[in-house]
Amino acid sequence: MNKHIVYGNGESRPRKPIIGGDFTTWGCNAIYRDFVVDNLVSVDYNMQQEIYESGYALKNKCWFNDWDVLPAGFDPHALTIGIDSRVYETERGDYQGCVVQGKTKDTVEANIKEAMFHNPHLDEKDLRQKVEKDVGLYITWVDEYNDKVINLDYPRGWSAGNTALYLACKSGADEVYMLGFDGSNYSESINNIYKGSKNYLPEDSRGFNTINWNNQYRMIQLEFTDVKFYNVGTDLTYDNFKITYET
Repeated sequence: MNKHIVYGNGESRPRKPIIGGDFTTWGCNAIYRDFVVDNLVSVDYNMQQEIYESGYALKNKCWFNDWDVLPAGFDPHALTIGIDSRVYETERGDYQGCVVQGKTKDTVEANIKEAMFHNPHLDEKDLRQKVEKDVGLYITWVDEYNDKVINLDYPRGWSAGNTALYLACKSGADEVYMLGFDGSNYSESINNIYKGSKNYLPEDSRGFNTINWNNQYRMIQLEFTDVKFYNVGTDLTYDNFKITYET
C-alpha cells in the first residue's frame, strides 16, 4: 500500500513532523520553516523565492510552477525597464542562471476591477489586500544543475494544497492522509498557521471563498477514483493514525 501524508497549512496542522510508518510526505509553502518534507509544493512567486533563497531547494525536492530558468548571459534587469512594480532580487553569488516571475500593478488593478464587476458583494479592501500581496518582479538566481526544483506543468492556477494532493495521487498514492486542510470561511478570520508572517496575509485578514478549492479537490477525486482520502482530525483521530509526533 502506497501511503502519503499531505500537510496543508491550516491551524490544526502540527508544528512538528509526524513520524513512524512508511509514508511519502508532501507540504506547502512555508512548512519548510518548521521541518523537511519529501516534496515541497509552492505556487506563489514570493514564497518560491523565499524557499530558494533559504537554501532549502538545494537539498530537498521542490515543485514550483513557472520555474523556467533563463540561460547564463541573459540580463534579467532588461525586463525591469519601465516596470511599474517593485523588483525583488536574490544575491547572485556564483550563480549563472536565473528565474524571473511576477505580476505588475496594472495587471492586478485590472483583475480587481473585473472581479468586483462580476462579484459586487466582495469586500474590495479585502480583495485588494489579497491580490496585491505579491505584486512585483521576482528575480531569483539559481544553481539549476545542483538544485532539486521540478517545474510544474500541471496543474496550474490551483491552490498549493490541492496541487500537492494531485501530485501525491499522480505519483502512485493508494491512501492520502490530509493534515491541516481546515478549509476557510469568508465571514471569519483567515485560518493559516503562518498568517502575519513574511509573505503571508495579516492576522486580521478575512478567510477565502473555497469554491475553487472545492472544485479542484473534486477534480482530483474524479481522476483518481481508486485513491482513499482521509482528512485527519475529522475522518480519523491521531490515535487511529498509529504514528507519532517527533519530539
